[in-house]
Amino acid sequence: MADAATPLQSPVPDGLVLPDVGDAATTALAGFSVEARVLGREDYRFDREAAYAPLDLALGWGRMTEEAVVSRLDITQSGRWYRYRWQAEPPIPLAEIVRSSANMHMVPANQAVAADLARIAEGDRVRVDGWLVQLDRPGGWRWRSSLTREDSGGGACELVYVCAVTRL
Repeated sequence: MADAATPLQSPVPDGLVLPDVGDAATTALAGFSVEARVLGREDYRFDREAAYAPLDLALGWGRMTEEAVVSRLDITQSGRWYRYRWQAEPPIPLAEIVRSSANMHMVPANQAVAADLARIAEGDRVRVDGWLVQLDRPGGWRWRSSLTREDSGGGACELVYVCAVTRL
């Protein structure tokens, strides 16, 4: 994939089975790969989802990797949300900000990936490879990834089962 290109999403091969994450069954919805700038990072320990995704990364690609754009945005994360605001006019059209950035809940595939994710910081350039997934727990609890880059607001985050993360 080209540096900072739009995330690549691919079909799930027939028969692919991902391991459960704790007490949650993991269903792959799409293959996923992105090269991006880390716009923000938030670690979680106390919410229900922390057992599955102990951190969120707000990622940007395309022009959302450019310092001239990012420096004009106030970017925050909390409560599993990613927010941005600006003074006067946005540095690029709002629709492009929505298409070129997202909050991603990171589900590490193993302890080595968890350790790699722990070293990622705001401002880093990273490549993330894995699967967009749905997690289902007994009793009906479900957490499902967005499958489009065109959405924003509730339900727009990606839930990424991370097989590899690399600082570029």
